[in-house]
Amino acid sequence: MLPSREEILRSAIFKTSRSGGKGGQNVNKVSSKVELVFNVEAFAYFTDEEKVRLKEKLQNRLDSEGLLHIVSQEDRSQLLNKEKTIVKLIDLLKKALVVQKKRKPTKIPKGVIEKRLKNKASTAEKKKNRKILGF
Repeated sequence: MLPSREEILRSAIFKTSRSGGKGGQNVNKVSSKVELVFNVEAFAYFTDEEKVRLKEKLQNRLDSEGLLHIVSQEDRSQLLNKEKTIVKLIDLLKKALVVQKKRKPTKIPKGVIEKRLKNKASTAEKKKNRKILGF
């Protein structure tokens, strides 16, 4: 089960900085880029096995200290970018915590095997008849 938005807000650290892109003179004055830093190991909401699964699935996104960084700078508003980072984090956690079902190997049905062999035999028979007639 996923933590609530409030629990994430309590444990996450937000950093703001000036972002590039459109905005004119506003870009140089306002810190609208938001970076969310989330420590998977220190977050008490998850069990140990969930933490291991998160570290395994998100290993490419974690830094050397085991912190998850999510950045948003699409909007001119710091508040909107903050909301986007929270949504991205929840989405990442949701995808990482999904346990894939184990694949059950299935047998090929006997009817399919028989059909293939009959088709193979009829093709061989056609080719054999061609040789006899001399085409």
